[in-house]
Amino acid sequence: MLKVLKFGGTSMADATQYRKIRDIVRSDPTRRVVVVSAAGKRTSEDNKITDLLYLCHAHLQYGVSVDSIFDMVKDRYFEIRAELGLKTDLESEFAALRKKMDKGISREELVSRGEYFSALLMADYLGFEFIDASRWLFFHYDGTIDQERSYAALRQQLGQKCAVVPGFYGLMPDGKIRTLTRGGSDITGALAAAALDADVYENWTDVSGILMADPRIVENPRAIERATYSELRQLSYSGAQVLHEMTVFPVREKNIPLNIRNTNEPDHPGTMVCEEFRESREPHRFVTGIAGKKDYSIVTISKKGMAGAVGTLRAMVEVFEKNTVPICYTPTGIDVISMVVPTEKLAPHQYSVTEDLRKAIHPDSIKIVEGISIIAVVGRKMAYRAGTSGKIFAALGEKGINIRMISQGPDELNILVGVDNKDYADTVRVLYNAFVK
Repeated sequence: MLKVLKFGGTSMADATQYRKIRDIVRSDPTRRVVVVSAAGKRTSEDNKITDLLYLCHAHLQYGVSVDSIFDMVKDRYFEIRAELGLKTDLESEFAALRKKMDKGISREELVSRGEYFSALLMADYLGFEFIDASRWLFFHYDGTIDQERSYAALRQQLGQKCAVVPGFYGLMPDGKIRTLTRGGSDITGALAAAALDADVYENWTDVSGILMADPRIVENPRAIERATYSELRQLSYSGAQVLHEMTVFPVREKNIPLNIRNTNEPDHPGTMVCEEFRESREPHRFVTGIAGKKDYSIVTISKKGMAGAVGTLRAMVEVFEKNTVPICYTPTGIDVISMVVPTEKLAPHQYSVTEDLRKAIHPDSIKIVEGISIIAVVGRKMAYRAGTSGKIFAALGEKGINIRMISQGPDELNILVGVDNKDYADTVRVLYNAFVK
């Protein structure tokens, strides 16, 4: 049994958080590989170490002194070391980094040092081996990850040892440091779990799993106990603040369960994400979560006889593609097709889109409605639950909320509801109360 753990910035913020991580790791001997982020904020007024390092690089570029900012970075790690009584030689590490900064250092290498210092301290604190990400996470020249080489390197270096690995960065073929996207430590953790064929990948953060609705809208929403990777994708795409699918693709590819946990509530089971579940623990509840986004536009194209025409839909899609406007949803009717698109993407190209549509298919009318919110009710096997759509209509109608669009995906995972922006929050609350409470 092997578990790979990833701890985010809030979990690495100070010595108190380090102690929580130590207790979590020691409570389970199968927790042998720990991936860490740079130190995050201790309070809302605090700074993330990564942000300070980005600022350091900007100052270097403009010839402005970085001393005060660099001292803030050093002080954070020195404080953690002192409070935990560690012996890590940070003085030499920071001196070497400062020399590089004075001579010229790449932006990506500089901002990666937050994870590097965090991993050094955590390895010392846990008594684990430190494995630098540059020793196993390798990129191709085009910036994609060389999975075969990376996986083999980590397996070879880890063996039967316990290790701490910095997230967020790896090595290019020319020997230069390259960073992943912001939040890239999640990707590093998933890659490490996949490389080692872990039994579970635990992603530790500051929330007890994925919530069934936005807590800024719904008071104390339930946590999702179990979800499939497909549901996670639907919730993420629909606006939920969950792990992006690209950050978990490596573990999904190998069918490794993902457990999202809370460092500050380690006894909470969090959310378990798998490819599929054989049975529901709560058969009466089939809704996994509710998520949404505001500010869509619905472009509705009408033309007599369009339902039987060949190539019309392709011509429409090509118009949006030509104008670099992404199509999010396509509810349809007889001789009517609607394209739901982000308003911010459509606005700069609205005139050219409408003109190109007229030239391409000669429609009877083109109507654009702005200020639309799309809310997704996500759950397994929704198509087999009689009356689900009727329940949505009844619940929203009772509260006087006008539905501008409704659509159910053929994958049976969601029902989409379009409402005016002004009704967004009320719609989320009404749907949560109808399907969850």
